[in-house]
Amino acid sequence: MASRKGSGSTKANSTAKGGARGSKARGSRSRRTTAGKTTNRRQAARGTRQGRPNRGWRARLFGWALRGVLLAAAIGLPLLAAWGWYLNERVTERFEGALFTMPATVYAAPDEIYVGQSIDLDSLTAALERLNYVAADSLEETGTFRRRGNQVSFHRRSFAFPDGEQPSRRVDVRIVGGQVTELDGPDGESLGIVRLEPRSIGTLYPNRAEDRVLLAIEEVKEEAPLLLDTLLAVEDRAFHDHHGVVPTAILRAFLTNLVSGERVQGGSTITQQLAKNLFLTHERTYRRKFAEMIMALEMEWHYPKDKILEAYLNEVYLGQDGGRAIHGFGLAASFYFGRPINELKPEQVALLVGMVKGANYYNPRRNPERALARRNVVIDVMIELGLVDQTTGAEWQGRPLGVLEGAGSRARHPAFVDLVRRQLVEQYDAEDLQTRGLNIFTTLRPRVQEALEQSTARLDEVEASRGLEAGTLETAGVIASVSTGEIEAMIGGRDVHYEGYDRALDARRQIGSLIKPAIYLTALSRPAEYNLITEIVDEPITIEQRGSDDWEPQNYGREFHGPTPLIEALAHSRNVPSVRLGMDVGLESVAETIERLGGPRPSPFYPSMLLGSMGMTPFEVAQMYQTLSADGFMTPLRAIRSVVDRDGKPLSRYSLDVRRAADREPLYLLQYGLQTVVAEGTSTRLNQMIPPSVGVAGKTGTTNDGRDAWFAGFTGNRVGVIWVGRDDDRPANLTGSTAALPLWGATFATLDNQPRDMTPPRGIRFARVDPEREFVVPDRCPGEALPFIASHLPDAATDCDGGRGGRDEDAGTIWDWFR
Repeated sequence: MASRKGSGSTKANSTAKGGARGSKARGSRSRRTTAGKTTNRRQAARGTRQGRPNRGWRARLFGWALRGVLLAAAIGLPLLAAWGWYLNERVTERFEGALFTMPATVYAAPDEIYVGQSIDLDSLTAALERLNYVAADSLEETGTFRRRGNQVSFHRRSFAFPDGEQPSRRVDVRIVGGQVTELDGPDGESLGIVRLEPRSIGTLYPNRAEDRVLLAIEEVKEEAPLLLDTLLAVEDRAFHDHHGVVPTAILRAFLTNLVSGERVQGGSTITQQLAKNLFLTHERTYRRKFAEMIMALEMEWHYPKDKILEAYLNEVYLGQDGGRAIHGFGLAASFYFGRPINELKPEQVALLVGMVKGANYYNPRRNPERALARRNVVIDVMIELGLVDQTTGAEWQGRPLGVLEGAGSRARHPAFVDLVRRQLVEQYDAEDLQTRGLNIFTTLRPRVQEALEQSTARLDEVEASRGLEAGTLETAGVIASVSTGEIEAMIGGRDVHYEGYDRALDARRQIGSLIKPAIYLTALSRPAEYNLITEIVDEPITIEQRGSDDWEPQNYGREFHGPTPLIEALAHSRNVPSVRLGMDVGLESVAETIERLGGPRPSPFYPSMLLGSMGMTPFEVAQMYQTLSADGFMTPLRAIRSVVDRDGKPLSRYSLDVRRAADREPLYLLQYGLQTVVAEGTSTRLNQMIPPSVGVAGKTGTTNDGRDAWFAGFTGNRVGVIWVGRDDDRPANLTGSTAALPLWGATFATLDNQPRDMTPPRGIRFARVDPEREFVVPDRCPGEALPFIASHLPDAATDCDGGRGGRDEDAGTIWDWFR
């Protein structure tokens, strides 16, 4: 029992122990299994990480990138919006305000044609050609003319004058014997007077020297539809369909540039080009391109297509005229062809459109072959799109470029335009003149200006005759109307197109004997003391001068002639008699006369100034002599008639401002003496250039060592002043009669000179006199008929030997014989 019990117990114990061991073993295995599984998972995880090592980093990078994008969007989108708003403000501000700063345009006086006018066929034809009218068999188009026999017919252009719009019309002019005999319209109706459109002669620029002639889109659609069609065909065929940007075109350009390695295409629409031209630089960067696209979209959002196209037509750059940039098709048409856009021929339209691609590269004056090739490419496009048939297009391609040799839009008369600018400043702010597009109508006469400019060729002869180096002499000249004081022509130097030193307005030179008429007028205004036969002593004289050496004036040639009649001293420009006369009447009196005539009052007035040592500009001298020529009425010289704004509204008119500066009777005596200067004095050379019947009156002027040469003179309708000298004021051995007078004569010889009316005023009587004895003689005696102030006739002689018997009341009848 015990044994069984023990056995059992042992077995039980064994079992218990074994169970315990088994349990321990199982637990151990379980822990090992769990640990193994954990270890396996870690190893698996490590193995996974080792097998795919970048999965975590990519996630982190993606997270950071996403955060960066969101941050950039949070910062960049407001900045981009702000930039877009800024660009939008620039666009709307420009388009809602004055889109372009418009310089003031200066126009010459229009040529006028009327029955009875003195003009020949050649002169009328030249006037039309100056305005770029072209000869044609048919006169259907404006700007054409035809000359047949003694008749010139032309189709006048329309023009907006200050007094109203002048329509285009056909005109027939018949000229016989150098005079207009008939002036008719197309239906045979008689016309009183016809004005040609004035020529543009200059521009007053803003700070940016760019110029344009504004075109209205409706005007272009009506008058030059081919221009619009060709422009869109070449530059932007989808203009009316896109919204400012064509993404496919931009992508194509981007790929092309990427492949080529440089920017060779832009993919720009007309709207983008306009945005670039108006607001951006021409740098080839993607930033500028992006701004261009944004502004193009904004323009298309705010404004209709026609407004954008109109702006483009007026803004596109089409060439350079010296320092002036040519913008827009309106100005380019006149600059290259001298014609408005409605008169352009199809091949001329093609050339201008072709130049949009590169105005300087395809400049027809500098690169005619390149321009011709480009023009013909444009015509090919016109053929391709059906704007013209193949045959006609080929004909256009065979035509020459037809470009004017010189700039056709502005005639350069810088000295005159300088005067216009100075006179305008008296009434207008500089900003208004340069930005408001004012139209300034002036007094310049193209025919007179041309004659004055051509006279400078005589300087070559003067230099050769005086032994001077070629090109060393300079000149300046002013020509004005006797009756109105309007400046008809002006040059400021030998190079009449040079926009620099204006000698006519700024060169203050000694005037020499040009001062003498003021001395003689002062004396003749005292009829109780002086008349034309008053004897003046021509003998050596010494004048004491306080603070300097005594002055001993000399005649030219250093000769003295004894007692000399006043008229002879004036005619032969004797220095010593003039000085004596000036000292007798008083320096202050002479100074007052100079001032009354319109010259600057010399202060102080030294005795040497009686021989012209004082300085004046040619313009100031012209003012003095205009007063002398206008019977003593001083009219301020002017260059402006009227000013109108860009809409044609008159802003101001420059009326005449006339005042009496000298009494008529003594001035008549002086004019008679100045006429004698030309008839038999120092200016007789003029009689070979201008018929004596014109009765030119004038005066030469020469300064010490021939530094300055002058001539001032007048006909019945014009007064002119010419100066010749050197800028460095070195001696040049010049005289007024050999240097300045030839230029004056060459100018006036080509003009329509009206004879001077020398009908004496009421207070003047003519009498036959013996100049050597200072008395009136009977009609039967030798002598000369001279004018006198009636209340102060010289004593009369009863016989030719000088027997005195009081005044001869019949002496005045001599005037009838004299005439």
